[in-house]
Amino acid sequence: MSRPTAPTGVERPEREYEKVAAPKRGRSASAQSKPGRSLALILIAIVALTGGMFASGHTTPRLGIDLAGGTSITLTAVNQPGQPNAINKANMDTAVDIMNRRVNGLGVSETEVQTQGDRNIIVNIPRGTNSKEAQQQVGTTAKLYFRPVLQQEVSGAPGQSPSPGATSGGSSSPKPGAGPSTGSTPQAKGSSSATATPKATPTSQGRAVTDALKAGSTPSPSASTSPGAKPSATPSPSASSASAGLQARYAALDCTKPAEQAGAGKDAKPSEPTVACGQDGKVWSKFLLGPVAVDGQEVKKAQAAFDTQGASGWQVQMTFNSKGSSKFADITGQLAQKPSPQNEFAIVLDDQVVSHPYVQTAITGGNAEISGHFTQQEAQSLANMLSYGALPLTFKESSVTTVTAALGGEQLQAGLIAGAIGLALVVLYLVVYYRGLSLVAVASLSVSAILTYVIMALLGPTIHFALNLPAVCGAIVAIGITADSFIVYFERIRDEIREGRSLRPAVERAWPRARRTILVSDFVSFLAAAVLFIVTVGKVQGFAFTLGLTTLLDVVVVFLFTKPLMTLLARRKFFANGHKWSGLDPKSLGAKPPLRRTRRPAGPTAGPVDPKEA
Repeated sequence: MSRPTAPTGVERPEREYEKVAAPKRGRSASAQSKPGRSLALILIAIVALTGGMFASGHTTPRLGIDLAGGTSITLTAVNQPGQPNAINKANMDTAVDIMNRRVNGLGVSETEVQTQGDRNIIVNIPRGTNSKEAQQQVGTTAKLYFRPVLQQEVSGAPGQSPSPGATSGGSSSPKPGAGPSTGSTPQAKGSSSATATPKATPTSQGRAVTDALKAGSTPSPSASTSPGAKPSATPSPSASSASAGLQARYAALDCTKPAEQAGAGKDAKPSEPTVACGQDGKVWSKFLLGPVAVDGQEVKKAQAAFDTQGASGWQVQMTFNSKGSSKFADITGQLAQKPSPQNEFAIVLDDQVVSHPYVQTAITGGNAEISGHFTQQEAQSLANMLSYGALPLTFKESSVTTVTAALGGEQLQAGLIAGAIGLALVVLYLVVYYRGLSLVAVASLSVSAILTYVIMALLGPTIHFALNLPAVCGAIVAIGITADSFIVYFERIRDEIREGRSLRPAVERAWPRARRTILVSDFVSFLAAAVLFIVTVGKVQGFAFTLGLTTLLDVVVVFLFTKPLMTLLARRKFFANGHKWSGLDPKSLGAKPPLRRTRRPAGPTAGPVDPKEA
């Protein structure tokens, strides 16, 4: 006896709330079944970043000059002989751009550089920045020159004995384990021995290798002698060509005295020999230098890089333009034939020697590398000097003053109170409207706030990020962006519940739609922040940087915290059963009643069954 079947054309209606597709393999099954992994990941990230913050000793964000005060430097452009019309808007704008890149080249330090009038430049350095170093960077406004070294000796240190291993008329090889090379910092720290050898690559490059001079070590007989003693190295014809007056000035020069440091080489003409001072660690040396061989403006590019193929460590890579390449090849070819220290060339900035590597062969091709136990900071400082050292104008410091915070303590406190009141109103609205779901929103906002604070504290010492008032505004605006992401997801879940689905499938079905909306919204916000950061300077950059950072953190928090937390809460009776205080009560949301399953027809003669009558 055959079993009765349903007549043709009779279809079995299915309930919509049962149409929950199984997760595809390898895509979202893990996120649905193991949300604890995502929560553990973000917890580990928070713990690691917080530990790094306390380990660095910087537990608070560095404040900008409008919140914490700082140093204000006024630089005035001065006319040079033969250039009466050099002070113009184009050159002033170029000088501002170069100074801005000097002090902000390593990150968002919020140092302000702007013109005042037709010949003044104001530099505002926030407290917490190394104001002395920044002052030297912006105040180093003289031309950058490469001069051959004719003579060198330690200044003001009588009784020095020759250093072991140094030979007259030769070049000493770098000593392993020597202290950091002082020729890499803008504080006129040079080296007394270096080598230059062609780089072992198919391209025609050279390497000028500088080495360290230990604080307690002494120069070689050929490189230095005690004051009043004649150098042991026989002066070359170029050294002998220096005038008797210049030779006497060199013999009397004591670079340990600040007044003589500042006066050495002042107003020297590029075409004439001169004297200069340089510092090796804590030891000052004096130099007799020949005429300028290469102008600093002929350095096309300079950057710090780490030597991954050798043992040089951090080094400075230089690229010259076509004119500078020819000059540099000529001077290095001449110096390579001379004994030490006359095989060295001095990098002179603001009448002070910042580095003096020596060469062993001509360096052609327009590329060179300066290395010698540099630290990263030393290499970056020297690269900044070489890149931005040649300003189109000469400046003098008209004033250096310490300024207080632009916002008083009462004003700053009032602003923080206003922000706290605004945040409290947002939380109150979430509690009233979303009830139990507000706990998820508040927890997500707390995680986002912790990550933002810790990262800002770490960015202070790393990229010199300074939190100014516009940056605070950017962080406040980001609260709305973050809260908007939660609201989008919550409303998608509530829409699914209104369709008659239970909470667990509603959470999973709502996520793909909410995710798409959140990503598009955050992408637009991040794009606007990126464009604003690129086309603006100063304080507005702080606003754009903070807005972009918090937008990225919003994506991280929503994906790794909010969604996994909702998945876990959907398994709890309080939320799963739609408690009236959960914010997911189907009755209060006006949910449709679930459709019941229809019965099969009794026999072959039964007609279509109306689902409403089932």
